[in-house]
Amino acid sequence: MSSNPAAEQRPGLRDRASGQIVAAVVIVAAATAVRKLMFPWESDDYRYFLHPWYTHIADHGGFRALSDIGFSDYNVPYLYVLAALSHLPVQDLAGIKAVSTLFDLLTAYFAYRIVALRHPEGSWRPHMAGAVVLFLPTVMANSGWWGQADSVYSSFVVGALWFVLCHRPWWACTFFGIALAFKLQTVFVFPFLLVLLLTRRVPWRALLAVPAVYLLLDVPALLVGADLGQLLTVYSRQTGTYQTLSMNAPSVYLLFQPGDHADGVRRAGILLTGAVVLALVAWVVLRPAGRGPLRPGGWSRELTDTQIVLLATTSVVLVPFLLPSMHERYFFLADVLSVVAAFYLPGRLWYLPVLVQLASAGTYLQYLAHDAARYTKVELFGALMALAAVAAVRATAREFRRTPGRSRTGGQDGATAADGTDGTAGTAGTTGADGRTGAHGTTGAHGTAAGPVRGAAPEGRVPAVERG
Repeated sequence: MSSNPAAEQRPGLRDRASGQIVAAVVIVAAATAVRKLMFPWESDDYRYFLHPWYTHIADHGGFRALSDIGFSDYNVPYLYVLAALSHLPVQDLAGIKAVSTLFDLLTAYFAYRIVALRHPEGSWRPHMAGAVVLFLPTVMANSGWWGQADSVYSSFVVGALWFVLCHRPWWACTFFGIALAFKLQTVFVFPFLLVLLLTRRVPWRALLAVPAVYLLLDVPALLVGADLGQLLTVYSRQTGTYQTLSMNAPSVYLLFQPGDHADGVRRAGILLTGAVVLALVAWVVLRPAGRGPLRPGGWSRELTDTQIVLLATTSVVLVPFLLPSMHERYFFLADVLSVVAAFYLPGRLWYLPVLVQLASAGTYLQYLAHDAARYTKVELFGALMALAAVAAVRATAREFRRTPGRSRTGGQDGATAADGTDGTAGTAGTTGADGRTGAHGTTGAHGTAAGPVRGAAPEGRVPAVERG
């Protein structure tokens, strides 16, 4: 007798799983091969920043060079990577791009795992989501062409989202801390994290993991003589580096010319971003529908998986869109999570990654392909991202209005069916820990579906030279 009764009930599941493993290997090999074709190209960021940093580290003893990090404006975790590469028999350009490619794969893996929570076992949609992420033009260009490291911190942010969905808050905050140690752009998800804290999805004590991990990653540099004050102020030094309202980013600042009032607009933009974020957080946390009683730390509120994914997506689209002095690649997380959101609600958000990618890739051209950039209008990219931001906010608000709490809704996560329609379960239905309903409204051991449910989703539906 088979050790997997579920497999016996669904003939062909094992064959499908084998086919999916083969498909995953082919996807990874193809994505790596495409990036390898771009490896010989040298970007300005490599020539003026990454290569000089690598050369300085190699000429000063590898890791010992980190006793003084004044030669770079990056935090030390990425400098550890460069130091490790300086001890390997690889050319620095290829090594830098190979590292970013590995984290592309990790980012796609976590995207796959998040979408797999939404769709039934054996569905191809999680594999499709991972493949789409790997082959996004901006994701491929960022690592293979540009040699940038945005996939490094992004992989840990997407991993943290997966841990949140799996109800593992300490691991989630640990991943947030690692991401923050690599890149300041992790702050784009802080509004999302604030909602998780105020709704008690993540306990406040778990937040201690963020600074703990950040400081722990400074220890190797301290051991070779780095100055603690210099390590702790690296991000404060970064924030004053760029004064242009938009460093090619598809943000609101591409839509108008401030003239001589750039400084005032910059300050107003920061205040506006804070006000919008606080207003949206307050709306999610304080709205009466589905809100539990006030307890120490916030109001208890059951957030569905779909709501969590949409909140994270809205955060990483809206914050860099409103903040001044953003680079085009600061929408890397938006590129990735818009795909995940589209696989959660394909009927309603299929166009979101299209808008985000057109805006994001269009601004990449301004820096990476100057000849092609002459035939584009940057204002168009700002308008496209504005549409994406509105779409993300609208979809999130609609989801909260449709699903005030798990107890009143069905579907695979207690929110909506995979095609974007309501997944209301029968009155006799009960849900498991992850909100999945069984054959007659009952659940299996882990809340997974034991059979078809009325109302549940069908299977498978789901050119600046200065850089920073």
